[in-house]
Amino acid sequence: MTLRSRFIGYLLVLHLPFAGLAVVLLLRNRLWLLAVEAAFLLSLSWGLRLVHRLFGTLDVLRSGAQLLNDSDFQSRFHETGQTELDALVRVYNRMADHLREERTQLQEQHYLLARILAVSPSGIAILDFDGRIDFVNAAAERLLGLTAEALRGRALADVDAPLARELAALAPGEARVVALWGGRRVKCHRGSFVDRGFPRSFLLLEELTEELRASEKAAYGKLIRMMSHEINNSVGAVGSLLDSFRGYAPDLGEEDRSDFLQAITVAVTRLENLRAFMNGFAEVVRLPPPDRRPTDVKQLVDEILILLRPELDRRRIAVRWETSEPVLPIELDRNQIEQVLVNVLKNAHESIGEDGAITLRLGDQGRPFLSIEDSGPGIPEDVRALLFTPFFSTKRNGRGLGLTLVQEILSAHGFEFSLGTGEGGGAEFRVGF
Repeated sequence: MTLRSRFIGYLLVLHLPFAGLAVVLLLRNRLWLLAVEAAFLLSLSWGLRLVHRLFGTLDVLRSGAQLLNDSDFQSRFHETGQTELDALVRVYNRMADHLREERTQLQEQHYLLARILAVSPSGIAILDFDGRIDFVNAAAERLLGLTAEALRGRALADVDAPLARELAALAPGEARVVALWGGRRVKCHRGSFVDRGFPRSFLLLEELTEELRASEKAAYGKLIRMMSHEINNSVGAVGSLLDSFRGYAPDLGEEDRSDFLQAITVAVTRLENLRAFMNGFAEVVRLPPPDRRPTDVKQLVDEILILLRPELDRRRIAVRWETSEPVLPIELDRNQIEQVLVNVLKNAHESIGEDGAITLRLGDQGRPFLSIEDSGPGIPEDVRALLFTPFFSTKRNGRGLGLTLVQEILSAHGFEFSLGTGEGGGAEFRVGF
């Protein structure tokens, strides 16, 4: 039984017994009986009206609460002419208007933010209250190398990706530049925000590879040009003097003449070696734009292997094509890509030393690719992030420009490339054309 029914029942129980008693007591005096009965009817009708008005207000409150519970801010109540109820209706309508406007504004802001996050060139990852990945945009997917579906719900420390492990080690509010394989650099920042009274974290990832590469190139280019200018000028002048000194050989005794000429020859040879050494640095700076022409990549690799065959046979290193799918000719600068492949293959057989194998793969996985994997010891963990750094070399007499030249040529072509550990544990160089 509802509260309204109880009130009506109460009024009936209160009035009907008194009405019956009035009939018994005033039956002989009909005028008084009619007057008393009329008073009871008037009291009862007024009481019922008060009950309906009271519960009309409660009905409005109940309906308003239900609409709020259903998040329905479109419905409105009309004023009834009752002062108290109309005041309540006006308050509710103003509140619903305000809530509707706020919800619309939040929806628009949420949509705008979602669109910005989706197209942002910076990677963005948002963690839930437990520190697990709740959202990643397309840029973050690309940097982490996994899809949003594969990342969502996982802790950063559980994601098998080098960048994810670096992100897991970031402290709240910390920012650092992380070096990845292939010479890539990513600036990572970990921030926090409050969601429903509890802290959450977000990660901002900004790839700086091209910016840092351009900055590094400008720096080492200026240094190389200055060194090349000074050394070539000195080498030319000193070489000219040494050639002039050869004319004094006949004036020397027989015993001293041989040593004199040998010393001049050694000095001239050393100067030429120094000139060649500096020219090797200058090649990186003077690299011309690629002259692209259709090229058969497999044929190019096979021709380079013929060039390197004597050294490979001496080291007892076997070279085999594991897969060689037909690939259409690639638009590239043959001479420049030949430099790249010679450099990579020389690094491969030097890494092996002796008695090993180099495995080649050529195919198409959405885009043509070439993979060169050696059976050497692989790349040490502390070296991987420094591989494409100018002047860095793991070789005793290395200049540290081989991979820098490779990087410059492939970047100028717009080819993707990576150098990491292959399935067999050795180093694997992979280029996507």
